[in-house]
Amino acid sequence: MRICVFEHPRMLSEKRFNDIANTPLWSCLMAGYAAAALEDAGYETRLLDSSAASLTFETAADELLAIQPDLLCINTVYFWENTPVFFKFLSELKEKGFSGHINLFGFFPSLVYREIFKSRDGLDSIAVGEFEETLVELADALQRGDTLETIQGLALPSCIKDRKERQRAPVRQIDRFVFPKRLSLDGVVTILASRGCYNHCSFCPVPSFYNQGALWRGRSPENIVKEITGLVDLGVKDFYFADPNFIGPGKAGKKRAIKLMELIRPLGIRFGMETRPGDLDEAILGHLVASGFNSLLMGVESGSEAVLGSIGKSSGPSRASAAIRLCRQYGIEPEIGFLMFVPDSRLGDLRENIQFLMKNGLLDRLDRTVNLLCHRQIVLAGTRGYRIFEEQGRLEKQGIFGFEGRVRFADPRVKQMTDLVMGACHKVLRSMSDDRSPVYWKDPVENVSDRVNQYLIDLFFSLLQKFESNKAPFHISEEKSMITDDINRLIFKENA
Repeated sequence: MRICVFEHPRMLSEKRFNDIANTPLWSCLMAGYAAAALEDAGYETRLLDSSAASLTFETAADELLAIQPDLLCINTVYFWENTPVFFKFLSELKEKGFSGHINLFGFFPSLVYREIFKSRDGLDSIAVGEFEETLVELADALQRGDTLETIQGLALPSCIKDRKERQRAPVRQIDRFVFPKRLSLDGVVTILASRGCYNHCSFCPVPSFYNQGALWRGRSPENIVKEITGLVDLGVKDFYFADPNFIGPGKAGKKRAIKLMELIRPLGIRFGMETRPGDLDEAILGHLVASGFNSLLMGVESGSEAVLGSIGKSSGPSRASAAIRLCRQYGIEPEIGFLMFVPDSRLGDLRENIQFLMKNGLLDRLDRTVNLLCHRQIVLAGTRGYRIFEEQGRLEKQGIFGFEGRVRFADPRVKQMTDLVMGACHKVLRSMSDDRSPVYWKDPVENVSDRVNQYLIDLFFSLLQKFESNKAPFHISEEKSMITDDINRLIFKENA
């Protein structure tokens, strides 16, 4: 039986090019984990990565028709308004003579599997939730010619006829999963030390994907080190842990992390990670830095206690400020996960946000400022926030299968300010991606970059003051035009 695990091509969104929350970071390892599980079960499995092989949808179809696997498992990623191209690709693949069983897995299809089956023919199954054991059981059943109806975690087209939950119960001891198959070891290598999250923030799809609620499971330090050692033997020195929460909950989480640091210290690696402010203290940071820790993404999300409460974030601004100071004491400059705008924000929350960022010295360079000022809450199907806003009658379903939720803001002035600030930031971000621009991210002209950075900060305060002093909306279109002219002048004309 021939099996192919496929990473499909992605297409850049025109409007959402800077929004990365459509799928969690560890999705980059999903195809590798799927291929490894199937190989470990004895199946001839090919991992086909469109990015590594420079495939378009057209050339990928030719490749798959040439392989003609009996089972095609696709790590399916939502890529905003271009996602329908993927489903058109599946239909055309069938029309061109592909005869194998097509299965989708990953965050996106798991969270809207019924909606997919309701509107798409030619798709055979979807693995819902944690997928490794589901895919192996699927391959076993196909090989034997058995029914697929009894496989845990497998949704079939017949699922639209009932409301039975198809999500597979997550594995508790995740050391049992074999290490992911990798096609490249260039650059920083991504690794996963745990699965899930011990919190259930309203904007995050991770708890919904695994458990419809909080659940964190860590690999044993010995198991993680075994994988790292094998990669070090192949020449890898730089790693990034893709875990939503690397350290894990409570005293047990810190104890496990410290043991892991003691085991990897002799390997001489460098690594980055993601965690929450409440997970950090002097003891854990000392062990981390001594073992090669050099980069951090910290999920702060807001400088407003009210907003943090509304999104289910348990760690407050004061704890976040303390964690930032502590990181700097150990020579780590943290990058910050931050939601400047959420649908329930008030103008006072925006002021608390900008004051928090200023107080903690986080608006000091353009590449960071432009991102912190423009990120907003993304509401995706399957998340707790999507359900809450839908129940409140404030959500308009958008995107294919209604995967995105457009939410009516509690305060229309906050919505207008969101549009203005994000429009300005996106204008700057597009210039930063242009290698002819003086603010090109790889080689910015320092005085131009500093000018634009200060302009964005001043713009935020200026707009906030206007909205606070005038409850009636002013002429938004005129304001947008002036902002665009200002940015063009700052980046190009003043540097001519």
